[in-house]
Amino acid sequence: MFKLKSLLAKPYASFIHSRIRKEMKTAVEDQDAILKYLIKTASRTVFGKDHGFSDIQSYEDFKEAVPIRDYEALRGYIDMMKEGKQNILWKGKPMYFAKTSGTTSGVKYIPITKDSIPNHINTARNALLCYMVESGNTTFADGKMIFLSGSPVLERVGGIPTGRLSGIVNHFVPGYLRSNQLPTFETNCIEDWETKLEKIVEETVSRDMRLISGIPPWVQMYFDWLIEKSGKKNIKEVFPNLQVIVQGGVNFEPYKAKMLESIGGHIDMLETFPASEGFFAFQDTLDEQGLLLNTNSGIFFEFIPAGEIFNENPTRLTLKDVKVGENYALIINSNAGLWGYNIGDTVKFVSTDPYRLIVSGRTKHFISAFGEHVIGEEVEKAMLEAVGKHNAHVTEFTVAPKVQTANELPYHEWFVEFEKEPDNINEFALMIDNSLRNKNSYYDDLIRGGILQPLKVRSMRKHSFIEYMKSQGKLGGQNKVPRLGNDRKIADEIERWALN
Repeated sequence: MFKLKSLLAKPYASFIHSRIRKEMKTAVEDQDAILKYLIKTASRTVFGKDHGFSDIQSYEDFKEAVPIRDYEALRGYIDMMKEGKQNILWKGKPMYFAKTSGTTSGVKYIPITKDSIPNHINTARNALLCYMVESGNTTFADGKMIFLSGSPVLERVGGIPTGRLSGIVNHFVPGYLRSNQLPTFETNCIEDWETKLEKIVEETVSRDMRLISGIPPWVQMYFDWLIEKSGKKNIKEVFPNLQVIVQGGVNFEPYKAKMLESIGGHIDMLETFPASEGFFAFQDTLDEQGLLLNTNSGIFFEFIPAGEIFNENPTRLTLKDVKVGENYALIINSNAGLWGYNIGDTVKFVSTDPYRLIVSGRTKHFISAFGEHVIGEEVEKAMLEAVGKHNAHVTEFTVAPKVQTANELPYHEWFVEFEKEPDNINEFALMIDNSLRNKNSYYDDLIRGGILQPLKVRSMRKHSFIEYMKSQGKLGGQNKVPRLGNDRKIADEIERWALN
């Protein structure tokens, strides 16, 4: 059968791939040009007038004028846009609000403008086109594709269409791919995740699925239901022609072992770094570590050494100043009207020629109840080492401090749902503890000094994290379980599913 789509994709993929390769060499210059464009374009907005944009002549001036902010600090401007006012953070009115639930701010309304929407759409396209060139595989374009996303049904806030980013982006799937896309629009509009997933399984179980995209925990849940519904041993038996999985939103490593076992054979994995605030990076090659930073897509990036993020006047670096191996809080300024915006993620560059990075954690997800400042990257690496050594499979986990204890020292409590438990859970816990002590000298000092006792692992019932997310109304979509908490907010909720 003549495969028209894969044939037509080849020259276009080569063109885009070549352009991206050229932009790798001009990343710093492109960033400088974007900052100038952003300042000039927003100079007549309310924000631009409030911060003296017309007087800014350099990056040093910009840093003086625009402080680092989180959503709460921008809320006043966003509330004006929600009231229907124009020219607030960016020219005109937002095209959409991406609605997202924050851990500290409640519901957040992230503006998406006519100028910023191409960043979301084109970057997703570019990731797939680069994959086509790098792998030589274009035939997935001739089969079915599924994007596990939020509902495309949008409400209106201040006259502006509002919904989950994945639902918004669903409206921009190009016409030539609509016939390839699953699930149906009607199924995608179902709000309840379990009801929706059941319908997705029904619609896809007998189809020629070639590409699957989504956040790893929800892709895994989809796989579990598919295997149960079909009676097959693995996903390769369900979808013999499945070729690529596009994933992002969380660190994939803790989910990798179980997912590969569920798939039952080799498959290409394509990683991306999207958020409601922008599509920041994507895997542009199958051979090199890290994700290519999106340096020419309407976003000017700043980087703050992770240890300074809570300082009143932290060091702010541009792309040309970053170093390989350092942890940075990622700050964005964009044509969506986000200024000095701390997105809450930390990144670490693995290369500066070109600029490739990994996502290393969350600025708000840490434990420092005793001054140890344990971060997500450390706990995930410690867990991976223990899992590999003890031949265990972990479905999900989260960590919290146990401060008040009866007649014993406080400790870190690890709530872990196992697909396959280690033979000796105490030795497993000890290996994690030793690994964490090697990675974090503050934690090691607290153990040595008798302030903390070694961590403890609490084994969880099957599906406990799914039940927890369901209880919070955050099942499916772009929602994810925080890896770390500096308090017991999540731990006390999830404790009900612990095995004693």
